[in-house]
Amino acid sequence: MESDDIKPVRKIIHIDMDAFYASVEQRDNPEYRGKPIVVGGSPEGRGGVVATASYEARKFGIRSAMPSKRAQQLCPHAIFVYPRFAVYKEVSQHIRSIFRRYTDIIEPLSLDEAYLDVSEDKQNIGSAIEIAKQIKQAIKDELQLTASAGVSISKFVAKIASDMNKPDGLTFIGPSSIETFMEQLPVEKFHGVGQVTAGKMKKMGLHTGADLKKLSEEELVRLFGKSGRFYYRIVRGIDNREVEPHSETKSVGAEDTFPYDLTKLDEMNEELIKLAEKVQERLRKHKLKGRTITLKIKYSDFRQITRSRSIIHPVDDVGTILQTAQELLIATDPEKDKIRLLGISLSGFREDQRSGKKGWSGQLELF
Repeated sequence: MESDDIKPVRKIIHIDMDAFYASVEQRDNPEYRGKPIVVGGSPEGRGGVVATASYEARKFGIRSAMPSKRAQQLCPHAIFVYPRFAVYKEVSQHIRSIFRRYTDIIEPLSLDEAYLDVSEDKQNIGSAIEIAKQIKQAIKDELQLTASAGVSISKFVAKIASDMNKPDGLTFIGPSSIETFMEQLPVEKFHGVGQVTAGKMKKMGLHTGADLKKLSEEELVRLFGKSGRFYYRIVRGIDNREVEPHSETKSVGAEDTFPYDLTKLDEMNEELIKLAEKVQERLRKHKLKGRTITLKIKYSDFRQITRSRSIIHPVDDVGTILQTAQELLIATDPEKDKIRLLGISLSGFREDQRSGKKGWSGQLELF
């Protein structure tokens, strides 16, 4: 007997653009096509990091977040291109307009990827696989770019599926296949499991989802903290997270990754001025004031720290934001390590400010 409480199976698509920044550069510059392109950083500078690399460059082992000098060592003839974020953002907006032809339940994760819930689609197509095909074709026809798609009943599985047949792939993992699929999945392929955690798991003899499945929820929590609860559920194919098109704006911020590492306080302060001005602009655009100012620092060795200070009255003025960020920076003894990224954000908004102010992902960023 069928229960009225049984929910219909959801239809989730994860769309992930293929080597997005590099593909845009190859599209706009015919001389780059078929060549190893590295977007971000410069091997001649004092630092720099790879934002993304074309598939031709990836064949040499070049990956995102790799130091530019290392990328040049792996592929001496690689072409380094400075990122054009304004262009990438414009392309991303066009991609989202394509998504909206099929559904309004869209959860962007970044400029180049998003979840879509097409359980009920605007065009009454009914098939998530067909919708994914049409989206991919529209992106190809209208933007001359390729995307990969994963289709399943949950966000976690759809995201993993989109990465399985890149570039220009489409992978469907149906309900009856999910638990077997999760059991066979290597732990390093679990979204959210980084290199450090994957290494820790392997030292414990945990190499696949099936290995994780042998542990109780209590054991997983003891070993991996709160993430253990998620691992326990996901290896059993349980992921009820909704695709969330809107959420309350919890913070407003700006951050920048530099083409070379900063070593002098004067350089860092110049960048903080730019960031504080961007944050003020975004705060006033959304009519928000915050009480907690947070400084984010990422070093050349990819260590990352944040430092925060809360003040009595909510603010949106550049002077207070900048002065607080500079004081937080000084307290870290900034010239002792090379810095590749700085960011400033404000949080601690009043409830009446947040009502009606919706952001894509709970955090408004400027790049």
